[in-house]
Amino acid sequence: MNKLIVLLLLVGVNICCYAQGSVDKRQDKLITQLLSQQVNQQISLEKSVSAILARYPEQVDSVIHASLALYPERYKEILAGAMRAEPVLACEVLEILLKENIADPLELVALAVEAEPAYAQEIVNIAMLYSPDNTEAIVHVAINTEPLLSDSVVQNSLSSFPNKVLEILSGAIKALPEQVSLFVNDAINLFPTRGEEVVEMAVNNSTDTEARKIVASAIEAGLHEGSAIEAAIAGGTTKELLAKEH
Repeated sequence: MNKLIVLLLLVGVNICCYAQGSVDKRQDKLITQLLSQQVNQQISLEKSVSAILARYPEQVDSVIHASLALYPERYKEILAGAMRAEPVLACEVLEILLKENIADPLELVALAVEAEPAYAQEIVNIAMLYSPDNTEAIVHVAINTEPLLSDSVVQNSLSSFPNKVLEILSGAIKALPEQVSLFVNDAINLFPTRGEEVVEMAVNNSTDTEARKIVASAIEAGLHEGSAIEAAIAGGTTKELLAKEH
């Protein structure tokens, strides 16, 4: 009797899975037809994706995949349309596109931040989770795309990825070298035990004229003056240069 019950349960589960699969296939087919019809009627792909997602936001995965299957080379329009329809879907849209490997991840990050700058922090986090080896480049591209959000992007990234402190700072400094002191201050406030590393890396990635500002910012954040100076010298500056900048 117990074996019969188990068998019936398994049959029931298989029927449910098959039914759900059939529903998903019908939905995908319908979305594909809608997209094709609208584009054939001279409605732009961006507007078509946006209109469908505005009505069916829960179908973001199906809409993106159907769009890419039909028009893989037009991923820019697809991304823009999806984010315009539902900005809150920005991270989900980016994640799908990254997994599809449809374009350079850095290009997708730039497009996503440009399309929806309010979600820049979340976009950077998604990209860094997907491609941790590209941390420096991801931060660099995001800040270059939307410089006004640099401080929030850096602080959020540092908090979310404490094991990537130096890479995050390096990307930020290369994008906005004139704000190096601010980035150093943020990093040391968050990670006071890594102050020397931060100063050394910052000086190494900056011009000589920024060295004293970096040291001053580090001291302001709580790093001992002697430690800050030693770290700056290890980063490539000299005592003479530091003295000249007083």
